[in-house]
Amino acid sequence: MIRPITVGLDGSPESLAAADWAAREAQRRDLPLHLVHAWIWQPHDVPVAQDLDTQKHWALRILREAEEELRGRHPELTVSTEQLSDTAAEVLLGQAEKAELLVLGSSGHSTVAGFLLGSVGQHVLARANSPLVMVRANARSAAKHDAGEVVVGLQDLGDPAGPLLEFAFDAAAARRTALRAVHAPSLPPLYGYGPAVGQQAGREGGITRQAEKALSQALKPWRDKYPQVPVAHTVDLARASGVVLQAAAQAGLVVVGRKVHRPALGMRIGPVAHAVLHHAAAPVAVVPHD
Repeated sequence: MIRPITVGLDGSPESLAAADWAAREAQRRDLPLHLVHAWIWQPHDVPVAQDLDTQKHWALRILREAEEELRGRHPELTVSTEQLSDTAAEVLLGQAEKAELLVLGSSGHSTVAGFLLGSVGQHVLARANSPLVMVRANARSAAKHDAGEVVVGLQDLGDPAGPLLEFAFDAAAARRTALRAVHAPSLPPLYGYGPAVGQQAGREGGITRQAEKALSQALKPWRDKYPQVPVAHTVDLARASGVVLQAAAQAGLVVVGRKVHRPALGMRIGPVAHAVLHHAAAPVAVVPHD
């Protein structure tokens, strides 16, 4: 069964930008596009300001207008819509299970807008089992930037890197653009306390060489699988989030990972993913991995 690219809509500029981005992505990947709206977006124990019939009518209008707009721009694209009566978090998590990719709108700084009021955004990002892309309503999400390189931030270079690299290479191949892998290796304990500048410089050089070798080895199977994708890589001993954000300045898409945590550990997405989601102007894909 073909899994669609699914977009959560709520009528905000961010969600409409997400739908526009998702339509282009679906066309590139030859996948159907599915638009969803949760018309009871508050938890059941919170009073609803409008009656449910009004909410439902408003939701149907959002879906209909978005569908008409996207069909007009992409007449060859298969577009479906669905209105679901449940809270936003549950709707989005359920849709993520059936989607190749879940796409949502994000305001970036401070809060996450639209569907993702309050803790809902954190909840969905932390629990979704499929890749999730957050899109802002800004110039970096426009079609003219789709050809920008795909940047993937890698912290672990072992098996956990597999899902990130697969997603990033697939995205670069679909866009016919280059991929840049960025790695900020973890520094050893007490790094920076060497007795001499020369000793520390030697340490830095050794760590960088080892990291570059490990990164090249991690990339090799994917280079072989996607020979059409030009690949560059960056190794930097600076803070990982800053390294990824610097590389992402002109990117068309940024890919970061999220370790799958047990529920007891809370709704965490990791410091790098958190920083990139809040500060990168380009669309950001968060890929869950073990």
